[in-house]
Amino acid sequence: MKATDELKKEHEGIKLMLRVLQAVAGKVNLGDRVNPEHIDGILEFLSIFVDKCHHAKEEEFLFPALEAAGMPREGSPIGVMLAEHAESRQIVARLKDAFAAYRSGRESASLEVSKTAGEYIGLLSRHIDKENGVLFPMADGRIEAADDDRLVVRFEELERERIGHGKHEEFHALLARLENAYLT
Repeated sequence: MKATDELKKEHEGIKLMLRVLQAVAGKVNLGDRVNPEHIDGILEFLSIFVDKCHHAKEEEFLFPALEAAGMPREGSPIGVMLAEHAESRQIVARLKDAFAAYRSGRESASLEVSKTAGEYIGLLSRHIDKENGVLFPMADGRIEAADDDRLVVRFEELERERIGHGKHEEFHALLARLENAYLT
């Protein structure tokens, strides 16, 4: 499997979580109560799986490999992706605050949750489309097979070290539970 194939596969899980987040934000906006464990799971997925695992694989390994293959950081898709990763972190921080306010019963919190979730969903959806449609094909054309094999190994190491053994599977089980709860 190519490194970009692994990242694309992760994108599928992220897109599913974005659909769950959209459904949860809709329920919150309607004044419905949402299971606090579901909110915790969503926020953990966004912070750990998306940022500390997926984005870290790109920032620490894929982007440097692209730079080594001649793609500049500035004025290229790499710079755009890095800026969007930083923006997504800021939005997730605001989303955590909005959900905390919602859980404490603050009246205006449902609007904050809905607005911030929509911002995050829009950003990540466009980001994934750019990576899948532009950046990853460029990577596949620039990164040599041996370097790509090393990326795959580094991705596995990062996942073990950052999120721990079995956590990836736990996130997939969470996705399945939340999909069943909100999308079926």
